[in-house]
Amino acid sequence: MKKLTSRAAALLLCLVMAAGAVSCGGKTSDSSTADTAAETEASESTEVIDLYEPPIDIDYEGDGTAQVKVDGTKFTVSDKELWINGVNTPWNMWNDFGNKGFNYAFWEMHFAELEEAGVNASRVWINCNDMVGVILNDDGSFKEVTDKHWRDLDVLFTIAKKHHIYIMATLLSFDHFKDANNNYQNWRNMIQSSDNIDSFVEGYVVPFVQRYDKCDYLWSIDLMNEPDWVYENAECGNIGWEHISDYFARAAAGIHENSDVLVTVGFGIIKYNSDTYEGNKGSDEFLQSLSGNTNSYLDFYSTHYYFWQFQYFKYPFKRGPVKFGLDSTKPAVIGEVAANDYNESGQTLEQKYEDALGSGWNGVMAWTSNEVDGCGGMEQIAPAVAKAVELADEKIHPLK
Repeated sequence: MKKLTSRAAALLLCLVMAAGAVSCGGKTSDSSTADTAAETEASESTEVIDLYEPPIDIDYEGDGTAQVKVDGTKFTVSDKELWINGVNTPWNMWNDFGNKGFNYAFWEMHFAELEEAGVNASRVWINCNDMVGVILNDDGSFKEVTDKHWRDLDVLFTIAKKHHIYIMATLLSFDHFKDANNNYQNWRNMIQSSDNIDSFVEGYVVPFVQRYDKCDYLWSIDLMNEPDWVYENAECGNIGWEHISDYFARAAAGIHENSDVLVTVGFGIIKYNSDTYEGNKGSDEFLQSLSGNTNSYLDFYSTHYYFWQFQYFKYPFKRGPVKFGLDSTKPAVIGEVAANDYNESGQTLEQKYEDALGSGWNGVMAWTSNEVDGCGGMEQIAPAVAKAVELADEKIHPLK
């Protein structure tokens, strides 16, 4: 049942009160009076209560004071340096935005918890896979965005503003392309056609940033979670970088031409984000060679790191972004790292955040704050972000 009239709600309240009175040994004269009053109120009211409608006023726009900008190799807010003391809160129930079960209370309570802990940013998967809020035609061309997708996102960004949590909004994931998932062929058809990419950018990406451009707490767009696996894995199509990065190029240009929102890509491994290894598939040169557009560029890097990569690429937190393999022209954050891999790495998350602060990284975002898998949660994150606040509060909360 989605909607309930005030009359029904009041009658439900009567039943609860009556049950309570019986359990305590029978009704009293006071409880009878309360029942009568509730019934009278119910008979006089026909107001409709929507049990799924978030009881908050939508208010995500800002005045630009808290907007994140890039200055050389640093993030700034109101001309003060910002360090991303971040986490991943990728989803609550998977494909949250546009889902009939979207739970605004989860995001409200969890962002309040993050703010209290000293976190200033969260990476959220806006679309996880399939076509819940964003719909493609069978040929891969863009079809529509549901109204509920936008309404749920309005709530997310309102809550983010309230709790001063900068959002890295991840629009797609390699999961969209996995052949075990629904509608995977639609997404493969989209990304392997420049015309279809353009329709997706014009129909979804540009309207997204235009709608939320005035939200200071939309820090950035992450165009895809770990595209490496779309290229490497047969289950994701083994799609070439000339197609994957064509999407990055065209989407980045669309974002830069229609908003002030920053753009990045959450590469899963440094080898595809570095000229030291397999080539930087997110470099300005590569993206612009595909699109022919000088607005095709990433504003910063957000490579992921898990300890299985150590044998190939070493430990990034003390080495810093340049020695790790990134170029020296942009800010760089570690966009994912396990909140708890101590048994493998011998390093606490607190040590990682502290090392990253001292070696030139512009932030760290642990996976995950709400324990969506076995990689840890706030038990490990809380001391790490607290340590970072202790060492650099003026960078983590520059507007205090």
